[in-house]
Amino acid sequence: MSDPRARTSDRTFFIFNAVISASALAFLTWILLIKEGESVDANLDFMPALNATFNSIAAILLASGWAAILKGKRDLHRYLMVGAFTASALFLVSYLIYHYVHGDTRYPDDGPAPILYYGVLISHIVLSIPLVPLCLTQFYYAKTQNFARHRRVGRVLLPMWLYVSVTGVAIYFLLQSAIGT
Repeated sequence: MSDPRARTSDRTFFIFNAVISASALAFLTWILLIKEGESVDANLDFMPALNATFNSIAAILLASGWAAILKGKRDLHRYLMVGAFTASALFLVSYLIYHYVHGDTRYPDDGPAPILYYGVLISHIVLSIPLVPLCLTQFYYAKTQNFARHRRVGRVLLPMWLYVSVTGVAIYFLLQSAIGT
């Protein structure tokens, strides 16, 4: 029979995870779909490049963390994955600030290019939605040393997180090429 304190701890974590994840998704939805951009006297033109940089760093750290664990280097894996999470969290904060002020960004082109852009963007958005709860779950399983579950979640999370990080960079370059900067 399992320890009742562990079940309570698990339940508390999963409630916390659900509240944080739902709040993050609701706030992001509000910023992107409901709220209009603020009239702020600040030039934030550098932020999309900064966001792409955070996504690039996250992708590199994720791939390096995966390589480290395959080689049995647990401590290095842990540091790299915390770094990837930090880069992704910094991306999210920067992204929210930029879109809070700037509002939504539309792809300006006609023809077949928007089909590619929106195809990548939609897949990026759909796969990014479960990242917060999955990342928090992954860290929880690592912290509680439940490595069997940690591995199972990682098999789903890693390719999804890598895809979202890499396509975040691709979206930046697709948009920049369309607007000519």
